[in-house]
Amino acid sequence: MRKKYLIILILIIMIACTNTNDMTATQIHPLAVTDTPSASLPTSETDPVPPALTKSIELSTVPAPKDDFFTEMGIALSAPTCSALTQAQTEGPYYIPNSPEKHSLLEEGVTGTRLILVGYVLDQNCLPQSNTWLDFWQADANGEYDNAGYRLRGHQFTDAQGRYYLETILPGLYSSRPIEHIHVKVRPEGGAGVTSQLYFPQRPMEGLTVTIEERGDYLVGYFNFVVQK
Repeated sequence: MRKKYLIILILIIMIACTNTNDMTATQIHPLAVTDTPSASLPTSETDPVPPALTKSIELSTVPAPKDDFFTEMGIALSAPTCSALTQAQTEGPYYIPNSPEKHSLLEEGVTGTRLILVGYVLDQNCLPQSNTWLDFWQADANGEYDNAGYRLRGHQFTDAQGRYYLETILPGLYSSRPIEHIHVKVRPEGGAGVTSQLYFPQRPMEGLTVTIEERGDYLVGYFNFVVQK
């Protein structure tokens, strides 16, 4: 009889050990599943997106960089040099505020010799000034201003290197000003603004004359503005 009870006790112990192993396996299995990528996905709209997935989303939505205008046009600006501050000149009667932001003033109906004006905006220490506001306006090839709209008018901001570029045409002469010119307002971020005018080699103005390079059917003009910061 004692031997019979001993055999029964051994069988009960063996059954208990088997159940314990099954429970342990069941507990471990879900942990293994949660390590898989699918388990890290949010289960509802309110669940936060895991960091790894957030990073991949951010990378996929970064816009492609814009083409570099200077490289595209084959324009290499030399290291900036400074002299005196850019001279102030009269605003004239044809300025209209709040011009559109654009680098190109070329549009339908604008004819004349194409001019690409490029350069830097520098401070009195010859340091390039990024995010400088420049506002340009001028007469068309016949010497006429658009005083009802914004034809041949526009503003822009210098890039991170302090560079600007403007696509336009050579301005014509008008009766009260027998000298071609382009009006401009320049205002560096946190600095003093200046209103001036740019002139061309055929009728130069000391300190305000654009250097011209001929490129077949268009011109490239170079001018650096120097402003007080």
